[in-house]
Amino acid sequence: MTTGGEVTVPDLMLSLKSMRLKAKMTQEVFAKRLAVSRQAVSKWENGQSYPDISMLPKIAALFEISVDELLNYRSDNLRHTQYEELYKCDGYYWGSKIRSIAREVLGLMPPTRKVNVLEIGCGEGQAAIFFARNGYLVDAFDIAEAGLRKGRAAAQSIGVPVNFFCANLLTYQPDRKYDIIYSSGTLQYIPPSERADVMRTIQDATKIGGLNVLDTFVEKSFIRIAPDWEQGKEFFWKSAELFSYYAADWKYELIKENYFDCNSGGVHHRHCMNALIARKVV
Repeated sequence: MTTGGEVTVPDLMLSLKSMRLKAKMTQEVFAKRLAVSRQAVSKWENGQSYPDISMLPKIAALFEISVDELLNYRSDNLRHTQYEELYKCDGYYWGSKIRSIAREVLGLMPPTRKVNVLEIGCGEGQAAIFFARNGYLVDAFDIAEAGLRKGRAAAQSIGVPVNFFCANLLTYQPDRKYDIIYSSGTLQYIPPSERADVMRTIQDATKIGGLNVLDTFVEKSFIRIAPDWEQGKEFFWKSAELFSYYAADWKYELIKENYFDCNSGGVHHRHCMNALIARKVV
């Protein structure tokens, strides 16, 4: 995303959401103050388009910074992970086994019609391809291009369509609503201070009757931290914290805390995860 200490235009656009949220502005308010549409702001934040250069002074003024400061803005949210290198291994770093929470989807919302799935943090694409092979229409993103390349190659080799693309889960704003939003083993990259905003984004992008299918790593005093855990980038959740974001408008289809063995990084260790499948009722 950055080289030689310089900020690329895509980096700047992705940082807009972080600056906007720190200024406690909605997309609607931000757009109104710049005299542009909310959809334009959403595309800027997703890196799908860029504002005209003449807009930069106006944007900088909104955040009470100079244009130079705007162009050199740094956000702790914009970061590569170690998986950019780890996914370059032969085979799948995480193995080819599909997690049981993904299989639950087949019974709860079978693809007897067009069912759109968004996978957040798709890694090497195993789950996205699993959904596509079973007849779902799948968009899937990750911040690690190495994983996306592996996913695209695997999908092409078996002839299933998956729309893989690169994005940061902390700044990505879906421009459509989905029947299913799925994320497994990724939400720990959301710092506690940003969880409410990201969870709201996920829920707002879910259709009425749609599912959020999520799991997250939970801290337990009797389980050692995994050897490939990225200190300072990954943040444990508390037991039942994930469930607390889903209230009266959601029906719990599954709530579970489970423990399992893992050999990622070549060292045997254990994890605890909270798993949730919630349906948006109204």
